[in-house]
Amino acid sequence: MRRLLNLELQKLLLNKTSKILIFISFILPLCVILLSALKINVFGFFTLELGELGIFNFPIVWHITTFFVSLFKFFFAIVVVSMIGNEYSNKTLKQNLIDGLSKKEFILSKFYVIVFFSFVSTIIIFIISLTLGLIYSSYNEFHIIIQQMEFLLAYFVKLVGFFSFCLFLGVLAKRSAFALAFLLVDLILEWIILGIITWKESYEIAQKVQNFFPLTSMSNLIKQPFQRVAMTKFPSNSDIAYDYAVHLDTVIIVICWTILFIFLCYKLLKRRDL
Repeated sequence: MRRLLNLELQKLLLNKTSKILIFISFILPLCVILLSALKINVFGFFTLELGELGIFNFPIVWHITTFFVSLFKFFFAIVVVSMIGNEYSNKTLKQNLIDGLSKKEFILSKFYVIVFFSFVSTIIIFIISLTLGLIYSSYNEFHIIIQQMEFLLAYFVKLVGFFSFCLFLGVLAKRSAFALAFLLVDLILEWIILGIITWKESYEIAQKVQNFFPLTSMSNLIKQPFQRVAMTKFPSNSDIAYDYAVHLDTVIIVICWTILFIFLCYKLLKRRDL
């Protein structure tokens, strides 16, 4: 495992574009979170300080940070599809196989990088969220701090699942641009199927079916926190209540998709004449 991971990390670090995208995918979301914690003077009219709004209170801070940082996952998605695209365009895939790397090890090396990046990103989000919570939260009791830390697990599973999907599309399309285009096509198809089932049956049935789709299930892992923030400000308004929790069945669905994507990557590579 370590050998395959080191092999792939060396390839990424030797590529200037990949290094820039990895740097952006790590630094940019963290800068946004840290800047949101500062006092911002809006043209001298008023001072905006999100920390005073309670969004960095425990345990909601775990939800807020994981949701917003996950929106920046597209940057590393480009790195993932480029890992495959460059292998085909530079003919390094065939050379790796000639040098003794099996097709299974080739796919595993890519997957290990995905897991490694997702784990490091999760650790960083944990540190940032904990720091912001300790600074701004009105609650510092240990049992409150550790509440809802399952959002970190959901964030990790979401990243691994999404990047595994990108890896599969990269293997399928062989080109980075086509792989990203297929990602958009899948998103459109999921909503088209939702519309067809709603028209034929009902929206409730369509939504239950859509929850099993790859991108929708990944999105369901960490739902938007805006209604939750509104609930804390207007607790008497029951109309805005919604289910924001991380559910085990959604985690299992995404894990199943992840396993399927990696398996399909191997099968596609195994059948192709390189």
